[in-house]
Amino acid sequence: MSARSGHDHHDADVTPEAAGLVEVAEGVWAWVQPDGTWWINNAGAVLGEGPSGPVAMVIDTCATEERTRRFLDAFGAAAGGAPVRFAANTHQHGDHTYGNCLLPDACALVGHTHMRAGLAEDTLIDGCPEGVWAPRPDWGAVTRRLPDLAMGDALTVHVGEQVVELRHPGHAAHTTGDVVAWMPGPGVLFTGDLVFSGLTPLVFMGSVPGALRSLDWLAGFGATHLVPGHGPVVDAAGIDRVLGEHARYYRFVLDLAGDGLAAGAPPLRVARGADLGEFAGWDDSERLVLNLHRAYDDLGGPPCDLFAALIDAVELNGGPLTTHVCCRPG
Repeated sequence: MSARSGHDHHDADVTPEAAGLVEVAEGVWAWVQPDGTWWINNAGAVLGEGPSGPVAMVIDTCATEERTRRFLDAFGAAAGGAPVRFAANTHQHGDHTYGNCLLPDACALVGHTHMRAGLAEDTLIDGCPEGVWAPRPDWGAVTRRLPDLAMGDALTVHVGEQVVELRHPGHAAHTTGDVVAWMPGPGVLFTGDLVFSGLTPLVFMGSVPGALRSLDWLAGFGATHLVPGHGPVVDAAGIDRVLGEHARYYRFVLDLAGDGLAAGAPPLRVARGADLGEFAGWDDSERLVLNLHRAYDDLGGPPCDLFAALIDAVELNGGPLTTHVCCRPG
C-alpha cells in the first residue's frame, strides 16, 4: 500500500463522551480518548495520601475546554474531590496543554524549559488556520497557561506517598522538551508522545534519530504499564512489541529520507511513492511526509519548514487532515 491518508480507518466512536478513566494501578489512572488521532490525546492522574488528606496530580490536559472538563470532572469523582496540587505537561503541543487554564489556580504546573518556551510561542491556540484540519477545531474558552515551574533533566514530585519522577530523555525526540512521568512504585510510565500506540508517530518538531534513540531509554524503565500519548494503554507483555514497531517505522523514515536526499527528490514525492508495508493500517499515515521533512533536516538536508511540511501533509492526504476533536453525536 502506498503512502496515502489513513483517514478511512477513523471508524471508532471518538465523541468526547467516549473517553474514560482506566485505572492502571492503585491510585493511578490513564484518561484514554478514542481514537487517539489528530488532537485527541491521552492524559493521566495520580491520587496520594498527604499529611492533611488526599492530594492529586494530573499529567497533561486536553485540546478543548469540553474534553478537559470531562477529564477533570471524571478524575474529581474518582478521587473524591481531592485537590489537584500538581500538574505536568509532557510536551508543548496543544492537545496536551490547551486545557491547562482549567486547572485550579493553586495547582503548580511543571514543564520542561523548552516545552514552556514552545507553548509561549504557539499560535494555534488563537485559532487553527483554514484548510489544514477538518472539521476546523474549536478549542472553546481556553487561554494560554504556561508552566509555573520549568525543569531541566529531572524533577521528582511527591503526591502524598506516590512518587512521580519527571524525566527528559536528554535530547530532542518528539519535540525538544519531552518529559515522561515515571512511577517506580507501581511501574507506570506516562510517555507523552514519545509513544503512539497503534498510530503513526509524529516527530516533525523533534528529531527522527532522537525519537529512535528514546526507545531504548523508555525500555530501560522496565515499566509494567505504559500510557502512551495516543492510543490504548500497553501492558508489560506489549511494550517490546510497541517499541519495536516504532523503531522499525523510524528506520523506515530515515531510509526513505536518505534515498530521497541522494536522488534530489523532495519529501512529498518520496512519500507519494513509499510502500507503507506493515504501517499501512495505522491512522494518520499522512504524517509520513511531516516526518520526512524532519528526517531530511536530521540527515543534513534542507532545514525543516513546519508550515511547508503541513502543506505537504494536506497534499498527501488529498485535503485537510481529519480530526474528530470537536465531533458530536449525530
